[in-house]
Amino acid sequence: MPAEIGVTAAANASLAQRIDALLPQTQCRRCGYPDCAGYARAIAEGQADINRCPPGGAEGVARLATLLQRPAPPLDPECGTEGQRRQAVIDPAQCIGCALCLQACPVDAIAGVAKRMHTVIERWCTGCELCLPACPVDCIRMEPLADSADAEATGWDAWSVGQAAESRDRYIRQQRRRATAQPRPATERHAPEDRKAELLRAALERARQRVAPGTPG
Repeated sequence: MPAEIGVTAAANASLAQRIDALLPQTQCRRCGYPDCAGYARAIAEGQADINRCPPGGAEGVARLATLLQRPAPPLDPECGTEGQRRQAVIDPAQCIGCALCLQACPVDAIAGVAKRMHTVIERWCTGCELCLPACPVDCIRMEPLADSADAEATGWDAWSVGQAAESRDRYIRQQRRRATAQPRPATERHAPEDRKAELLRAALERARQRVAPGTPG
């Protein structure tokens, strides 16, 4: 590798770290990248603009603009709009225990095991909404923060650097855990939609058995 290429790569990596430190770490993917670190790398390499993070809001764009010494454009509407911070809430009466939301949550903010009701750990929820499409029975909804003086706040007014750092740490730990997990045998792998349908059928059958325990399986 030529020396100048190595220097450029190192400089981009260092810049990406500084950019990532200014992102809210919701890991919501609204920017079009798989996570906040991926978006930070794209900005550092000149592949993405600094206005693609709705959770960071206008203040987030301004922080990035200051770091990079460039004008602060308005948020890209294709990525969404700045709004109140919300958190996921699971309806216990409708939850079928399929565990798909556990897999979808990027920061392990949902607790539960397969075939049992799940619940959201409020202080860890980033409001990313990735659990919504994963739920096969639509039992998850997004609600404004409860009992908070900042319930009406948006962007960095509703989120802190400390919360972002904790969220980043939880995401990194999850990614490391999943990277070292033993892969399932090929015979047990399913396409996401097939897996959702299979789990839904099994959960509905369990519910039917609870209602009519004497019904033949």
